[in-house]
Amino acid sequence: MDWHAIEKNPSTFQVPPNLPDYCAARAEFTWDDVRQELAGLPDGRGLNIAHEAVDRHVAAGQGEKIALRWLGKSGTVADYTYAELQAWTNRFANLLQRLGIGRGERVFSLSTRVPELYFAALGTLKNTSVFCPLFAAFGPEPIAQRLERGNARVLVTSERLYRKKVAGLRDKLPQLDYVLLTDSDEDQEETVLSLSRLLAEASPAFIIPPTHPEDMALLHFTSGTTGKPKGAIHVHNAVLTHYLTGKYVLDLHPDDIFWCTADCGWVTGTSYGIIAPLLQGVTNIVDEADFESERWFRILEEQRVSVWYTAPTAVRMLMRSGLKPCEKYDLSALRLVHSVGEPLNPEAVIWGEVALGLPIHDNWWQTETGGIMIANYAAMDIRPGSMGRPLPGIEAAIIQRTADGGLEIVKEPNVEGELALRSGWPSMFRGYLHDEERYHKCFIGDWYISGDLAERDADGYFWFIGRADDIIKTSGHMVGPFEVESVLLEHPAVAEAGVIGVPEATIGELVKAFVALKPGYEPNEELNLELLGFARKKLGSAVAPKVIAFTETLPKTRSGKIMRRLLKARELGLPEGDTSTLEENK
Repeated sequence: MDWHAIEKNPSTFQVPPNLPDYCAARAEFTWDDVRQELAGLPDGRGLNIAHEAVDRHVAAGQGEKIALRWLGKSGTVADYTYAELQAWTNRFANLLQRLGIGRGERVFSLSTRVPELYFAALGTLKNTSVFCPLFAAFGPEPIAQRLERGNARVLVTSERLYRKKVAGLRDKLPQLDYVLLTDSDEDQEETVLSLSRLLAEASPAFIIPPTHPEDMALLHFTSGTTGKPKGAIHVHNAVLTHYLTGKYVLDLHPDDIFWCTADCGWVTGTSYGIIAPLLQGVTNIVDEADFESERWFRILEEQRVSVWYTAPTAVRMLMRSGLKPCEKYDLSALRLVHSVGEPLNPEAVIWGEVALGLPIHDNWWQTETGGIMIANYAAMDIRPGSMGRPLPGIEAAIIQRTADGGLEIVKEPNVEGELALRSGWPSMFRGYLHDEERYHKCFIGDWYISGDLAERDADGYFWFIGRADDIIKTSGHMVGPFEVESVLLEHPAVAEAGVIGVPEATIGELVKAFVALKPGYEPNEELNLELLGFARKKLGSAVAPKVIAFTETLPKTRSGKIMRRLLKARELGLPEGDTSTLEENK
């Protein structure tokens, strides 16, 4: 398919974009100007994420506006205004003080998307403690590993999750002083307490202590290919990036209804499911239930969602469902759709135009960056398959390593290299907890090395090629798995594809594709040959897969990334490394 650019004309937008002129915004940009758009704590006491996300709006007279609309699995709907959210988060902060939890001490969550999770996240930040979310589908050992490595003092969770996944491991967690149960009206043990009881007893008034912008605020764990998960440290100053990306990338306006489908156990669910939308003062939709295509489209219709942020895996599942949403649902309120988690295949961008009436805007960032770094903006032309252009205030480059351990910035367009960011942006991680050596290995001089391979075209759009450790070297060619996967997804039978390199004595590595089929298609030799020929015609014989294996599912993280390293480890019988974030580990 010819992936033509999707051209935008800002003058035709119903809502004028916050970033109408990308080049002008970059030329004039300073982070100091962004800081001036935020309030800061009263009396010059510093900068606190929760104050900017909640209390600032109440002080500005927006207390009666709905901040959170919670959609329960059973059909319950609960609204929380900014004033109510302020009171609940104040209660949680007071509760932490009562328990003796202070500045910099870690409060973990292990919870489904219930209102108490949001109270805990923001209340922890108000108390100048550190919020660390965990995904509820983790098994006991990954949970214990993170709680121990993160020096957890408090865990907010449900009674079921505690009994099933944590209770038997308390002897390994001597620092874990308290467990707060979100769904119990009574204390269960001396240190296993009812959160509802404690919140009811706490005062709704709280004065946020002085908060330095460099005070630790968030701890996000990210899996490595080997070894233990890494705890990426983020500070309160990250709020500048959250605010700017909510304004420029998500293009949020005061009347928007926003929905981020990511779970709060992941960095996206915290940065863009809690912080960024509240910073912009919009109404934030929270759905307790897991993915179900009909339910999602009903939410978009009934809640009149205007800006939607989801993941490529979810998009592919919607594509696979065969639904024609624009024919069945009223999606007229929807004006902007975003995707993150892994690169968005061009086919999915085009599907958005056909099925939703809107293209899907891809963007790129990592747990370590703390916020969106490269994006397709509301008023900017989209080049399907591209991650877009760097956020104002972010300097991105393609680099190649030199023999002496340094780097060389690639000036020419369309040259493959490692994607790097010049350090110093507000949400850049400040370290890996208890692992300073590993942190320093992420940098060469002033540049953060992302570990992703990419190209930059002549107009400054960046194009993802693959993780540096995913690249396939075959017959002298460097093959990016994403390119091959994207072409396979163009075939009407293919729902998902994962591509790896398999060692082969003659050519180095041969390209092997694992393919999951759409309903109505059966794996057989005829389809195998058809797919091989389809890919060869599109990609050429040097790049196209030599082997295709049919599979019912592909290993993915719960945040939606295809785990190519796991495909390769299983293919070669190698150690699988950290699999705690694997989707099948439920």
